[in-house]
Amino acid sequence: MDEAFCSLPGSLGSVPDKSTLPLSHAPHRILSILRRYGRIAMVGLSANPLRPSHFVAMYLTNRGYDVVPVNPREREILGRKCYPSLRAIDGPVEVVDIFRAPEYVPAIVEEGIEVGARVIWMQFGVIHEQAAQRAIDAGLEVVMDKCMKVEHARFDGGLTSMGLHTGVISANSWGQPDGSPGL
Repeated sequence: MDEAFCSLPGSLGSVPDKSTLPLSHAPHRILSILRRYGRIAMVGLSANPLRPSHFVAMYLTNRGYDVVPVNPREREILGRKCYPSLRAIDGPVEVVDIFRAPEYVPAIVEEGIEVGARVIWMQFGVIHEQAAQRAIDAGLEVVMDKCMKVEHARFDGGLTSMGLHTGVISANSWGQPDGSPGL
């Protein structure tokens, strides 16, 4: 399955509906994104350790990714400088990981295109097909309605430690983005 597709209503192994967007949901494409890109601008990252975005940022940081917090209400999150927007970030942005409500996604996608991001990643429940199509048309890879932490753990075998049957692709650790050994 070369072209990936929107995960709703199916899963990674679903047969794509020809009417859905060509998103990067095929397992080999997700793995490629996780391996190729190490700098993630996390839009909507919360300073509250009970929020999912905070947990995902901690997980990804602990796996060697450079997580850049984007939240105009905060100055620092997880000991890292927090930026008010993607435009304000020092240096390149590879992945824009969105933890915002769908109505904010089009503006975030436009900003991601403007700063030269390579991937737009919309977390669980963040679905905006028009914004996804805009990103695809601009040459970006798009993942929608999936969690970076869950997808990383799926390939790394991390979800099985909780006793969940998750369809792990491999139980072998595939390493950090910088090439160092994995877990």
